[in-house]
Amino acid sequence: MTQLHIEPILDVVGLHKSFGHLAVLRGIDLQVHPRELIFIIGPSGSGKSTLLRCCNRLEEPTSGSIKIESVDILAPGVDINAVRRRIGMVFQSFNLYPHLNAMGNVTLALRKVLGKPKQDAEEMAMQVLKRVGLADKAKTFPNELSGGQQQRVAIARALALEPAIMLFDEPTSALDPELIGSVLKVMREMRESGMTMVVVSHEMRFARSAAHRVLFMDEGVILEEGPPEKIFNDPDHPRIKEFLSSLESR
Repeated sequence: MTQLHIEPILDVVGLHKSFGHLAVLRGIDLQVHPRELIFIIGPSGSGKSTLLRCCNRLEEPTSGSIKIESVDILAPGVDINAVRRRIGMVFQSFNLYPHLNAMGNVTLALRKVLGKPKQDAEEMAMQVLKRVGLADKAKTFPNELSGGQQQRVAIARALALEPAIMLFDEPTSALDPELIGSVLKVMREMRESGMTMVVVSHEMRFARSAAHRVLFMDEGVILEEGPPEKIFNDPDHPRIKEFLSSLESR
């Protein structure tokens, strides 16, 4: 019960997002507390990725409020770059710089964003590359890495800035099946170390075993949320049963 007294790291209230006449988010309320791993599932086009992108203002919400560590990120005059340092983001595509090796990709933000001297940045980069199991690939360029390794470099790059929360948007959907496990292993270790995480993904087995809460979104609203065993085994909403059985039949 003590969690009620802890300020949420992410606090979303009444979030709406429209693209022209198309309402993609229709009144989302979401609180994420420290050390929680929240999993968001639902059909394509339900607004999951848009929700994540609004949480660091890659998309501008139409209305509502978003607070990160009690800072209203939609307030006039907010330093959005300072806020973004506290929000790690990992995308479906790895977005690595092809002309920089793994070390260079990780140190770039440390040097440009945090102003770290080269040696300090490289020491920190080695620590996070080690954390994702790629210390031996520090000098390797993206085109020489597998997709799973590239995604782990992208995770290391986000971790290097020591964010308060990590957002994952379909982090394994571009990977071959045999490479997915290496990325999920890193994410599981992050959860165990206490990183606060919001994950949009179709990796249902990972959601069952690792999530603290699962949210089901459809047509821009959260239809239901709860512990994984409730959402996967005994959901209240028939739409969730329909969605899960469609996945099983593939």
